[in-house]
Amino acid sequence: MDASLAVLARGITKCFGDVVALDGVDLDVTRGRIHGLVGPNGAGKTTLLGLLLGLAAADGGTLEILGVPVGRALSAVEGVAGFVDGPGLYPSLTARQNLAALLSLRGRDATTAGVGEVLAEVGLRDVADDRVRGFSLGMRQRLGLAAALLTRPRLLVLDEPSNGLDPSGKRHVHRVLKRLAADGTGVVLSSHRMDDVEALCSEVTILTTGRVVFSGPIAELSSQKRELEYRLITSDPGAARRLAAGADGVRVVEDGGTRYGDEVLVVRASVPALDRLVSRVVRSDIAIRELAPVVPPLEAAFLALTEQQEQQEQQERTEQLEQLEAGR
Repeated sequence: MDASLAVLARGITKCFGDVVALDGVDLDVTRGRIHGLVGPNGAGKTTLLGLLLGLAAADGGTLEILGVPVGRALSAVEGVAGFVDGPGLYPSLTARQNLAALLSLRGRDATTAGVGEVLAEVGLRDVADDRVRGFSLGMRQRLGLAAALLTRPRLLVLDEPSNGLDPSGKRHVHRVLKRLAADGTGVVLSSHRMDDVEALCSEVTILTTGRVVFSGPIAELSSQKRELEYRLITSDPGAARRLAAGADGVRVVEDGGTRYGDEVLVVRASVPALDRLVSRVVRSDIAIRELAPVVPPLEAAFLALTEQQEQQEQQERTEQLEQLEAGR
């Protein structure tokens, strides 16, 4: 196994009865980086995370975690921590007692294991002695992260870590994950929040119906050749619209509407074409008050790839049906 990899998976398959959850999945997770795992509901994300945490075993393929080959038996690799479907917590215990109980199960002394430090790190120091039954969903997520940090993981696996977090809680979690990656920990996180994935991850794997439709650097999904729709607000909407209508590679999209009382111009263009338009607008002494993609690049790529995969599978099913009917 490449020493730079925390996870090396090749051809992983997993079935539950007649349901194929994972169908030949390849996955590389680099140490010291945050790897995003995204896909529609039922794409196989939770199943894949469960394999990494040792909660399930693959039916086929090869899997190495932190240099350790993982076989067909259930086994958790030392140095891996995290949670799937939310952290398991004791509602009647306080946050501090939950972490102490976890340490006790692992034969460690809670008084010397840094319980207070990890609670402070995830922003729960002020509620350390409150019972968990009164915690919000976001607070429970942060407590689950604190529990994982106690083990000093070399691979951290998280399912929807930003679920239920307010802006302050999200800032705490993002800061923790970035620090872990900077210290060499590999992080795999599944999220439906594309803004979180773009903010945290350098690499992403997109799953749909158990198959990988893309895996690699997020920058590759934001190719300058890809056309996106952009929202443009200026000090002179009419003049900006005329410039956009006459620009090569730019198409004006109707029904931009208004935003905070300003008229919105929506254009569809590649990055180079948009750059040329912006230069023309600025040279015309028109102030640009806002310029942003209507749909973020990662979300746009996700939608395009998953829709393409669905269309391909529908075409395959149609061809199979036609072959069966022709053979009758």
